[in-house]
Amino acid sequence: MRRAVLTVRSSDRQADVMMNDLIRYSSSALEIAGLSVIIVGAIPATAVFLFRLVRGGFESSYRGYRADLGRCILLGLEFLIAADILKSVLADPTLTGVLVLAGIVLVRTSLSISLEVEINGHWPWESTRLTQEQQRIDDARRASALPPDR
Repeated sequence: MRRAVLTVRSSDRQADVMMNDLIRYSSSALEIAGLSVIIVGAIPATAVFLFRLVRGGFESSYRGYRADLGRCILLGLEFLIAADILKSVLADPTLTGVLVLAGIVLVRTSLSISLEVEINGHWPWESTRLTQEQQRIDDARRASALPPDR
């Protein structure tokens, strides 16, 4: 009877160790993916910037570069936030761990929103309204360009 209980406890510990290892490796993989997205995205964004700089003016080239680089950073941040969630909630499910996670997510989300505004020139939640307004303008232009019905 004791041997059976010992075996169950041993297998529970092995499962816990395996789960912690899986979480740690998954979190590390997400962190590497996030950093890779930022670095790999920055290389072509810089190349395109230099190409545009040679062909055109600095101002328009710089604006495009900031937008391209911002998109890479935004995508990389999403991976990094996912890694933080895995590490903080699953690996350290204490109140302190959750509060640290909340702080990290708050800072990174604020950074993401700031980058989104910088890239698109408006708040992320305004996209639907702006798209609808642009659609109405386009429809009105098309309607005025059509010959009148007879």
